[in-house]
Amino acid sequence: MAEQTAPPESTGSPGAITAGPPGPASEARPDKPDAAVVRDALGVGIAVGLSGFAFGVTSAGSGLSLLQTCVLSLLVFTGASQFALVGALAAGGNPYTAAAGAFFLGVRNAFYGLRLSQLLALPRAVRPFAAHWVIDETTAVTLPQPTRRAARIGFTVTGLTLYVLWNLTTLVGALGAEALGDTDAWGLDAASPAVFLALLAPMLTSTTERVTAGLAVVLALTLLPVLPAGVPVLLSALAAPVVLFLMGRTKKGPDDGKGSNGTVTRRKKGERHS
Repeated sequence: MAEQTAPPESTGSPGAITAGPPGPASEARPDKPDAAVVRDALGVGIAVGLSGFAFGVTSAGSGLSLLQTCVLSLLVFTGASQFALVGALAAGGNPYTAAAGAFFLGVRNAFYGLRLSQLLALPRAVRPFAAHWVIDETTAVTLPQPTRRAARIGFTVTGLTLYVLWNLTTLVGALGAEALGDTDAWGLDAASPAVFLALLAPMLTSTTERVTAGLAVVLALTLLPVLPAGVPVLLSALAAPVVLFLMGRTKKGPDDGKGSNGTVTRRKKGERHS
């Protein structure tokens, strides 16, 4: 009996729980070949990394210098925040307001980090460097992986590929901005958001997620003509608590907490029989 109660050791076989990240995501899930993880990570890294060209062109067209544009990509390295910053500056916004909007838009990466830190379990010395790569794309590739090894490979390959390509294409875009002429006519500022939406769309699997995304779009488009640049995007995040509040009230129902009619009737009958 003592031998039977001992926990099984990890053998690396498909579905081995101890080989993967902790939590439900690793239970009874088959291993994924390293080559498949690398292929997926490279696909995302290359596709999104090339859109750094759009940022370089947009940033240079907004009046930022070559050095300022490249430093933004090197140090900030989160496309949505970078586009929000240069977009607000191009619209004549205050630099401090533009920076604040970009900062709050990038706060979401901190919440990604809380989850990824559990999945990756990286050494303490590596964590400060890995934190710089915690963005939408690395999170999207890392979370679905069945094992910790696959998660680490996906995170590393996606982060490295995307960081290198994003910065190289930012440089090329900033250098080639003059050759393109009017950057607004090309609509390149929409390239990065479009790529992000393409990554996000397949993840909207439930009705709640689709309703939240739809309401966020409606809020952003409605507020865009009346609020300063960058603010509508921030306020569109209110869609999440609104939908959760409404769904919670729907689940409770009008009689929740008071008991349904049938429950009250049965309780009264029980009281009469007692």
